[in-house]
Amino acid sequence: MSVAKVVEISASSPTSFEDAVKNGIDKAGESLRGIKGAWVSEEKVEVEDGKITEFRVTLRVSFVLE
Repeated sequence: MSVAKVVEISASSPTSFEDAVKNGIDKAGESLRGIKGAWVSEEKVEVEDGKITEFRVTLRVSFVLE
């Protein structure tokens, strides 16, 4: 039997939501082993002078406990 845990993280990118997700998973992988999946629970953008300057996501990352 395996047991999984879910953690919530935030990540950002100046390029796209997709890149923000990739950045978040890459960073989480530096300290979490056994990542099995993630889902985006929130998407936001930062806007300055009418232009998007940053894409932000909140991710729920699941991983198997050892």
